Amino acid sequence: MRTQTIAVAADGTDASRSAITWAAAEAQRRQQPLRIVHVLDWEWSAAGYGYTGEQFETDRRRAEALADEASRYARDAEPGIAVKTDVIVGDPAAQLIIDSENAGLLVLGHRGHDGFTGLHLGSVSQRVAAHAHCSVAVIRENIRDDRLPVAAGIDDSLAADGVLEAAFTTAHQRNVNLTLIRCCLPPFPHHRDGFPPADVHTTRQDEVEDGRLATLVEPWQAKFPDVRVEPSVSHGSAAGVLVGLSHDAQLVIVGSRGHGVIAGALLGSTGLQLLRRAACPVLIVRPEPEAGKARMIE
Repeated sequence: MRTQTIAVAADGTDASRSAITWAAAEAQRRQQPLRIVHVLDWEWSAAGYGYTGEQFETDRRRAEALADEASRYARDAEPGIAVKTDVIVGDPAAQLIIDSENAGLLVLGHRGHDGFTGLHLGSVSQRVAAHAHCSVAVIRENIRDDRLPVAAGIDDSLAADGVLEAAFTTAHQRNVNLTLIRCCLPPFPHHRDGFPPADVHTTRQDEVEDGRLATLVEPWQAKFPDVRVEPSVSHGSAAGVLVGLSHDAQLVIVGSRGHGVIAGALLGSTGLQLLRRAACPVLIVRPEPEAGKARMIE
């Protein structure tokens, strides 16, 4: 069972500090504790015969100092939150994935170094986002205006409820509008009459898809009547649509699993494009193990 702790990876970089700022603000909004995690990227097998225990202790103390500095940075950003630190030794991606079992949300900077050597999409962030046991937020250095709307991409799978819950809750906590996009493929999987698939759809199909989206949104809108929702259906590529939304949003929220276009996006190259190209932070929602088996019932 996951805790309600927010964990944030710290490595001393500007990107890491942006992640800490974002995570501290999120901890304040959720009234949850924040845990600063630094992974000392060190392996006995790779240390070589010349690497002594004394040198390891020096590196460990340096890592603890870095974590303490990150903790002070978080407290300065949000003085009212509870903060603790942990230093873990090992492979950064593997240790963060294991550690994510103890968190409700794991926050990563978009890039990093030192304790997270090579922390860029395609290595640590990609691995953690794909395999973490909890939801993951990937934060760019330029944190967006908090008056901008929250955006979310959903399909009609059972996993959509987790995204909708996160999207409505986030918009409610931040007192901003919510933009909802349901990405779906047209009924023709291949080119027809010279038109690409995204251009081959009918008015009737649009009506059906709009109805499906309304059905998904209805119970959550009833639970959060104060949230202004702007729903729409898109026949474009999931990556292009979501990246486009990110330019006018403070956060894009998507699910980690599903059965539609969004599912393929998150588990394949399109999801990687979103994390690489999004202009704002991206939150990947991973539901509780038993979640998603039944839809929300009011």
